[in-house]
This record gives sequence, structure tokens and C-alpha cells, in this order.
Amino acid sequence: MSWIDIGALDDIPLRGARVLKTQLGCLALFRTHGDKVFAVDDRCPHKGGPLSEGIVHGASVTCPLHNWVFSLETGTAQGADEGQIDTYEVRVENRRILVDGTRLALGMAV
Repeated sequence: MSWIDIGALDDIPLRGARVLKTQLGCLALFRTHGDKVFAVDDRCPHKGGPLSEGIVHGASVTCPLHNWVFSLETGTAQGADEGQIDTYEVRVENRRILVDGTRLALGMAV
């Protein structure tokens, strides 16, 4: 894997999110209460809602448009809803967030 340092852990508030713009589209990066970080597509497959504006609870996020709930671990919609978002490998080292650039073929947008 080719890890890309995208910023400090403290750049994302607890139970909050930030958006990472890439050539492939936007990723939503979420930080849980336990300092675990997840990266997923920032677009809900239902109506295209920005997941980065959703509510983080546990290891899930709720879409701000129609309340679909997605697992941040698997990308699968939870409950009665059917849908899937892509997830991306993330790790935290020395309080820095690293995203796997090999799978992502990441190109930072300016």
C-alpha cells in the first residue's frame, strides 16, 4: 500500500467529518468518539446527499437528506434501506491520518 498523509487527527472534530477532494470525487473522512477514522464516498447513493454533513453515531453515519444510515466500516446501508458506499483504507500514526493511495489512485484536487 502507498499511504498518503492527509492531515492531523485533530483537524477532524470528535464525531465530525471533513471532505477530501480527489480526482475521483470527494471522500468523507469521519472521526468517531474513540478516535477511529473512516473514509467513505461523500455521496449517498439514494439521493446524492453529502454524507460529510450527516450525523456520526458509533461507527455509522446518517445521511442528512433522507436519514439513510451507513456503516462506516463496511459501507452497507443499515436497516430496511438497501445501498452501498465505497470505503477506503485509513490508518492513524502519531496522530496523523493516512489514506491508502494505491486503491484510491488519489490525486489531490486544488
